[in-house]
Amino acid sequence: MLKRQIVLDTETTGLSPQEGHRIIEIGCVELINRRLTGNNFHVYLQPDRLIDQEAIAVHGITNEFLIGKPRFAEVAQQFCQYIAGAELVIHNAAFDVGFINHEFNLLRPALAPVTDICGVLDTLKMAREAHPGQKNNLDALCRRYDINNSHRTLHGALLDAEILADVYLAMTGGQVSLNLANDEQAAAQQNVVVGQLKRTSRLPVVFASETELQSHEQRLDLVQKKGGSCLWRN
Repeated sequence: MLKRQIVLDTETTGLSPQEGHRIIEIGCVELINRRLTGNNFHVYLQPDRLIDQEAIAVHGITNEFLIGKPRFAEVAQQFCQYIAGAELVIHNAAFDVGFINHEFNLLRPALAPVTDICGVLDTLKMAREAHPGQKNNLDALCRRYDINNSHRTLHGALLDAEILADVYLAMTGGQVSLNLANDEQAAAQQNVVVGQLKRTSRLPVVFASETELQSHEQRLDLVQKKGGSCLWRN
């Protein structure tokens, strides 16, 4: 069975939808059976309100940049179709899910809550359970799991989703295990992976040295003297 997960992040005009703040960027990365597919979803959105200066300092998205970008209502159907039936993987899921549900509620007709159309997995909760009492933000997890995030100078939804995908895979076992699915495409991919493993995982052949061979022959001579016959020489 194919398992579809969407690693998701958002950027917003501020911290609270209850104060009228809106989503201005959505970034999603698709995983099928723990493999990146490249089928990503990314959009900037016109929020119809000003962005808090504190938020601009975090993500660098300005009011001027968003002029002419689509509104959430224009991409809502496409976004819902993209995430439907998947498991969302989100760091601090309550924040992003709260904003998405707020955007859903503003639509006419309103859309059902996120948890009605897909599952949600919170990697912040996972990290806190695995590393209690430690920093568990995305930068800290990158350092802990040796994920390169040197290109992350500002927050960005798609960039953070890509980094979180690497962190999530490292947190939950690292390299993908081989999947023996019956699906033809999955099987074809599997054959490629197996072929790569066969080419790159050959065991070295170690031959005995001349001294070791002489010692071996001496041992066989001793066996033959005691028993009159040596099986290894027959």
